[in-house]
Amino acid sequence: MGSAVIIIDIHSKIELMNPMAEALTGWHESEALAVSIERVLEIIDSHTGRKIDYLFQQVIVTGEVVTLPDTCILITKSGKQIPIGDSIAPICDDHGNINGAIIIFQDISERKKIESQLLRHAFYDSLTSLPNRVLFQDVLQQVFERSKQQKDYQFAVLFIDLDGFKGINDKFGHRIGDEFLAVAAQRLESCLRNEDTIARLGGDEFAILLEDIINITSATQVAQRIHKTLESPLNINGHEIFTTASIGISISNHEYEEAGLLLRDADIAMYHAKDKGKANYVIFHERLIS
Repeated sequence: MGSAVIIIDIHSKIELMNPMAEALTGWHESEALAVSIERVLEIIDSHTGRKIDYLFQQVIVTGEVVTLPDTCILITKSGKQIPIGDSIAPICDDHGNINGAIIIFQDISERKKIESQLLRHAFYDSLTSLPNRVLFQDVLQQVFERSKQQKDYQFAVLFIDLDGFKGINDKFGHRIGDEFLAVAAQRLESCLRNEDTIARLGGDEFAILLEDIINITSATQVAQRIHKTLESPLNINGHEIFTTASIGISISNHEYEEAGLLLRDADIAMYHAKDKGKANYVIFHERLIS
């Protein structure tokens, strides 16, 4: 696909549109010549929804090439929204005087789609659609930094291991095992608030970040809800599969310098919960390390 080209004069009136510009904007050149560039090229910011209508004048005033922001969305004549990219450059006469500008742009929908897919692959688990370990650690770091600034801000980390998953895989096969994990993830997520984060760390291991809690009781109540929701069997392709969860809990510690230590603590506590038998939770304390 070629580039769309629009030339405007120093007063922001359209002088020329090529066929690609007509196709993308939905405006024929003959009708576009009678209206302002802002009507033909109605551009908004994809994040804020605000109009981006200063670029042409910026180019004419400064005489410098402007790259379109990565968040540019073109509103076509019919109201369709198309992400666009490229640049606007000044047009000068033989004496170097600016007498207009040229905008060159393309539909970058396909590029945006690929970028979104790459981003999702990098930060989300393909099986459960939950955040993965990388994204969880990033969110945990942000919350950890916030707690350093706000001494009364508390949060908790839950490390969850589904009991007996290997046996489920061995008995029913990996396809059923994968479906089991996806359904179990939904059960776990149903126990949380919107502001909490759940991630699949790998295999049958999950982590939960509970933000802005009052005390450790908030975390133990979530653990109890998880145990309660897993009491009912998971229906997978006609199979009723039962599972329980071993859960380790750590609460924010202002003495720590690394956010990852809280995930480590919750992991340690989870193994102690597993040692106690199925469907247990353990709160981390220093004696568990020794």
